[in-house]
Amino acid sequence: MIKKRITQLNTFPLKRIYWLSYIIIGLILLATALYFQHMLEELPCLICIQIRLLISLLIIVSIAGLLLRHSRWLALVHLSVAAIAIAMVERSYMLLGTERGFVFADCGFELGLPAWLPLEQVLPWLYRVETSCGYTPELIFGITMAEALMVMSVLFLLISFGLVLASFLRLLTSD
Repeated sequence: MIKKRITQLNTFPLKRIYWLSYIIIGLILLATALYFQHMLEELPCLICIQIRLLISLLIIVSIAGLLLRHSRWLALVHLSVAAIAIAMVERSYMLLGTERGFVFADCGFELGLPAWLPLEQVLPWLYRVETSCGYTPELIFGITMAEALMVMSVLFLLISFGLVLASFLRLLTSD
């Protein structure tokens, strides 16, 4: 029974829909952020832009996963997705903590990217920090953007770690 579930978990990332769903969800999240920024004039803070960078990286890694899903490099893609999930949980926690007041962080205007990667100059409409950290806008039913990001990041972390664990269990039981 357990072996059957592990096999099902291991075959799921081989399907195109798995990687396409990450790409589509990432694009929807970025589009939502841009809608709030440009249409509703809710300016992004440093942590918001860092989360946008992580979502952009997830889209790029998901494209790699889509292309490499039948390759031995898929394990590296899984680990990359898990690392992005960890970073998203940490950044979401900082954003929620700043909003709720249980984290006191210095949130400046400097993104901290290296000089050879000036995304805030190349794509300022997407990656420029425009305000200090504080409250996040309400999405629906009183749920703020920070709360929604925290829940989505934790779910993303659970899914990605479940698949990493399943791939390692497959390696252990393949003998």
